[in-house]
Amino acid sequence: MRNFIVVIFVALVLLVIAVWYYSGQNQHAEQARTQISGAASETGQFLKEKLGLTNLTAQDIKDEMAKTGRIVREKAGEVGTNISNVTADTRITTEIKAKYLKDADLRGISVNTTNGKVTLSGTASSPETIKRAMQLAMETDGVREVTSTLQVKS
Repeated sequence: MRNFIVVIFVALVLLVIAVWYYSGQNQHAEQARTQISGAASETGQFLKEKLGLTNLTAQDIKDEMAKTGRIVREKAGEVGTNISNVTADTRITTEIKAKYLKDADLRGISVNTTNGKVTLSGTASSPETIKRAMQLAMETDGVREVTSTLQVKS
């Protein structure tokens, strides 16, 4: 199970590097890199927290009981599913942003993914631009739903 988690984490890091490399010095690419780096950091922190469960010591139990009055741990399979969901959402967001970087009309659109549900926000130049943004998002593997809160700028 640990090997699977490590492979997922390494794949996420490679994806971040690929987006950074192919995006050049574009302002929107820099914003995407920042968001992806943040997601990678959150995933790394999640891994550290969850993988540390097997090394639970008596002192850890005492400390946690003193803080919260209870001790809660998840099974490794559930942790793997949570990590898988986080990395899948990050991959989906990255793929959509990469598609948007290729189109000047779509570069300013913000993309957020949670459990395969994508939310697009920001402004667009026309209803056709919103349609294109939604189509590109829906064509991405793993996307279950796309919600647009995009506003047409006057």
